[in-house]
Amino acid sequence: QVPLVESGGGSVQSGGSLRLSCSASGYIDKNYCMGWFRQAPGKEREAVARLDRFGGTNYLDSVKGRFTIQRDGAKNTLYLQMNSLKPEDTAMYYCAAAPPNYRPTVGCLGRLQPDFAYWGQGTQVTVSS
Repeated sequence: QVPLVESGGGSVQSGGSLRLSCSASGYIDKNYCMGWFRQAPGKEREAVARLDRFGGTNYLDSVKGRFTIQRDGAKNTLYLQMNSLKPEDTAMYYCAAAPPNYRPTVGCLGRLQPDFAYWGQGTQVTVSS
């Protein structure tokens, strides 16, 4: 069973909005640290937003005020609302999850790629100027 499945990517013009969804398998519950990452061609994968089990969030500086990470516990789904999109937001976006006992010494809001145990297949976001 695929642990995470992203959807919602697409092509938009600069200034537009998209909402990405990440449907999680049943064992990935509210205690998991959740995150959204992105990777543009020729660049390293970077953390865009993280959400801890207490509702705390952390964002990449360049998306602060434009992106919002949210979790719907009833649907076991993670979202990334992206507003005021810019061409530099163009990338493949990935959902990630880490159980509480995975690298427990690393705080959720500071986790990087190696600190997440489960990944989705990615969804492409393309922003044109």
